Amino acid sequence: MTLATWFCIYGAGSVGCYLGGRLLACGANVNFVGRARVAAEVASHGFHITDYRGAAYEVPAANIDYAQEAAAAGSADFVLVTVKSAATASAAAELRPILKPGAVVISFQNGLGNADVLRAGLPGVTVLTGMVPFNVLARGAGRFHQGSEGALAVDDQPALVAALPAFARCGLPLSVHADMRAVLWSKLLLNLNNAVNALSGQPLQAELSQHGFRRCLAMAQRETLQLLSAAGIPLAQLTKLPPHRLPLLLSLPDFLFRRLASKMVRIDPLARSSMWEDFEAGRPTEIDYINGEVVRLAERQGKPAPVNARLVELVRDAERGGKRDWSAAGLYAELRRARHA
Repeated sequence: MTLATWFCIYGAGSVGCYLGGRLLACGANVNFVGRARVAAEVASHGFHITDYRGAAYEVPAANIDYAQEAAAAGSADFVLVTVKSAATASAAAELRPILKPGAVVISFQNGLGNADVLRAGLPGVTVLTGMVPFNVLARGAGRFHQGSEGALAVDDQPALVAALPAFARCGLPLSVHADMRAVLWSKLLLNLNNAVNALSGQPLQAELSQHGFRRCLAMAQRETLQLLSAAGIPLAQLTKLPPHRLPLLLSLPDFLFRRLASKMVRIDPLARSSMWEDFEAGRPTEIDYINGEVVRLAERQGKPAPVNARLVELVRDAERGGKRDWSAAGLYAELRRARHA
């Protein structure tokens, strides 16, 4: 990769600022497009990027090119789309008239179909499917923290080659995959915890330390795994444990879970789900693109998905000001009632 290669982070919120901040801190050419609120925060404080291993990166505000207009993506060789899933079609419409010939777009978003939406809206443009496995917490004042481990995943395509050195240099190497659909479903299986975590109101580590909350997640995962098996949809192994074994791990007593889970994935005490952040900020969540995907998969099979459907309902109710900060026992009882209704 030459120094002339440019990256643009399109929709630079928590994940986008973290990825772009890491790239920028390690010498890559990066600019950002996002909302006025984040632009003002970054202009005042710069970037303070940290992770669960203790790494820290500082980028002064003067070195950050953060715009609010889509036109700022026009000179980029690689556009990393990190907008919320509901805004993907709008992002494609905004990018279509301004992308330069040969630009590559990578979707680093939650959900399953965002790259397809981008391809439909950007005919003739190379669009790659990406996946961010780790949690990023926006702590305010330009501070963005990676609270759990995992390797970025992207389609194994020749167009990606020029970007690989920059990601490797900043300590975020890209893992390439021939079947990103399997990767995305496996990530979604893990992301089913976003709703449980948001409804708990607790940091990820504290929530997962409680057997009741883990049993809630295990119920949602078992339901999903049954539907995926019936549909013949393969899964990728993103952790040290095969995906179909995850509900068993979650159902173990606390002392066994702590011993085994610590060997699978590292999560620090600061980590929170993005859905919890959306609750706190009063924003719509991505529940329709996570648990809602499971409900739609069930509908295509003519089957129910009562646990995931109830989680969708509870999150939507919380978005409207309804109940939050559920106890582990209360949420588990609620989901059991839904499953047996």
